[in-house]
Amino acid sequence: MTAVVPTRVTGRIEGDFVVFLIGMRINKPWKLHKWIPAARAMPKMLKELEAAPAKYGFLGHTGLSKIIVQYWRSFEHLETYARDRDSAHWPAWVEFNRRMKDSRGDVGIWHETYRIRAGDYEAIYSGMPPFGLGQAGVQSAITDANDAARLRMG
Repeated sequence: MTAVVPTRVTGRIEGDFVVFLIGMRINKPWKLHKWIPAARAMPKMLKELEAAPAKYGFLGHTGLSKIIVQYWRSFEHLETYARDRDSAHWPAWVEFNRRMKDSRGDVGIWHETYRIRAGDYEAIYSGMPPFGLGQAGVQSAITDANDAARLRMG
């Protein structure tokens, strides 16, 4: 278990970056053959990305949960990974579409992608282990110069 940082810190990533939110919704839980393969695919992708983050421009993620937040160096990095036929994502995506072609309502998947300009965000963590931007980037102490959200923005 990651140690809790017992102070207030902020998280920063140098330069522009991308935040990618992704999730799955099981609409028909009794159709195990539809949703279990999709649920098993994401841990494989995250493991692949963690093993070679620089290759993919992958900065980190919040872990497996209802909504997974991923941080990427650029949209181009994210798109290149998503379309790489040799990565874990592409075959999983093709298989998901094959399995769902006549039953899209059984399992829902979604994602949202945001381009973030350098400095146009803020993050604060208090009594937390490294998380989110503070894990994908770097953490720094809260001081008088950044003690309010407005001061951390830009």
